Amino acid sequence: MQKIVTADGEFMARYSEKGLAELNFPARGRARAPVGRHRGPAGKTSAKLRRWERVTKAALMSILAGRAPEKFPPLDLDGTDFQIRVWHALLKIPTGRTKSYGEVARAIGKPKAVRAVGGACGANPVPLLIPCHRVLAANGKIGGYSGGLDWKRKLLAREGVKA
Repeated sequence: MQKIVTADGEFMARYSEKGLAELNFPARGRARAPVGRHRGPAGKTSAKLRRWERVTKAALMSILAGRAPEKFPPLDLDGTDFQIRVWHALLKIPTGRTKSYGEVARAIGKPKAVRAVGGACGANPVPLLIPCHRVLAANGKIGGYSGGLDWKRKLLAREGVKA
């Protein structure tokens, strides 16, 4: 895991051979690495990994400032086909905008899968970069968030969203 120190705390990022696989909020503890994923040869950090770390930190800093990142690291998303479809739909929600769980469900062609969209948001391995904080309940209420409701409110406020 790589520490990313910000004014909002220490985030932890984990990379696989394919890209950023996990991003944890400050004080959430270290998640165990899934079997078969690792950070390259022990004791060595490749130029590719250092580049991904720089891009991840820059993207995270932009998001924490309420701005859209210029660039993302490659993402290695480990999830079901449904979850990955949801996560890709979330990437299309612009900074400063929100969608309801129902709108996301319709966007992926599964209009009745509203609760499943909520589950996919909760399983998002790289919150902030995949902006599940931009998904609200149908009534405009804030709903849940893997990083906690304080984080969701803070991120939305920084993007100029009143929720």
